[in-house]
Amino acid sequence: MEEFFYEEPSLRRKDEAIEFINEFIKNNSNINGTGGLDRYLDDYEGWLVKLEQDYRANQPEGRVPALTYFLVRESDNKIIGMINIRLVLNDYLRRHGGHIGYCIRPSEREKGYNKINLYLGLKVCQQHEVEEALLDADLDNPASWKTMESLGGIRVEEYIDEVDQTKSVRYIIPVDDSINRYKDIYESKIKHY
Repeated sequence: MEEFFYEEPSLRRKDEAIEFINEFIKNNSNINGTGGLDRYLDDYEGWLVKLEQDYRANQPEGRVPALTYFLVRESDNKIIGMINIRLVLNDYLRRHGGHIGYCIRPSEREKGYNKINLYLGLKVCQQHEVEEALLDADLDNPASWKTMESLGGIRVEEYIDEVDQTKSVRYIIPVDDSINRYKDIYESKIKHY
């Protein structure tokens, strides 16, 4: 059985992280939940500094504290996905993006890995006392919103996204309830240290 773990981005994963993003670009796939890594392909070290700043409690106006992780498969130590977790929401994030953005590399999709990614993300939310996680997805991305539903996500609305004018769906996931309900499924898939 495959096991997965979160790893904080570091310099030692630079080449792998850039290769991870390039797989999305090569496949013309949307990039979500990477903490903006796709904008730092020529300045990975700058991205690491940005991630440190993202977590600071004293954010510039319009920013919120956030954490970004690599989802790593233990058997081959490969970056399979990423997640960006906003620990609080501002008005913009309440309307677009919510608490969590995530992704699985195109070559590893349709294997249930994003459910593990989201489950681990909800555990991080729980550690930071986020009681209800707000998430959204494009309506034409059923893989994403079905992942939310598979972990107890409740669809609260469909709307036209003000940023890119796409039809989107918004979900709320009660964090404690989801973790308690699905721990028997997902805890065995997590590498515990």
